[in-house]
Amino acid sequence: QVQLVESGGGLVQAGGSLRLSCAASGRTFSMYAMGWFRQAPGKERAFVAAISGSGRITSYTDSVKGRFTISRDNAKNTLSLQMNSLLREDTAVYYCAASGHYAYTTTAYDYWGQGTQVTVSS
Repeated sequence: QVQLVESGGGLVQAGGSLRLSCAASGRTFSMYAMGWFRQAPGKERAFVAAISGSGRITSYTDSVKGRFTISRDNAKNTLSLQMNSLLREDTAVYYCAASGHYAYTTTAYDYWGQGTQVTVSS
């Protein structure tokens, strides 16, 4: 079993930056592909970014390309999402998740954190 805990959310003005972190339990962190997802009011949970176990492969949803960067530190069992040039449309609860394989859909992920709120004001 894996426990995931997100942190770093908060209120930021449009154009600003936030860095989200996800701390994972266990000693097999590098075996999991990791992802960030977000859920805005009235919408389904949506893919944001994914990273392979080694950290060498990353993917992003089109709306965040060039603005967000996903990374991981396997020595510290942590996952990060650097968010720059934030838009009001980025407002959502952000979740980190772990999967046994590299994937882009919520159903492919086995473990989820509780989420952290990101609010972007205009």
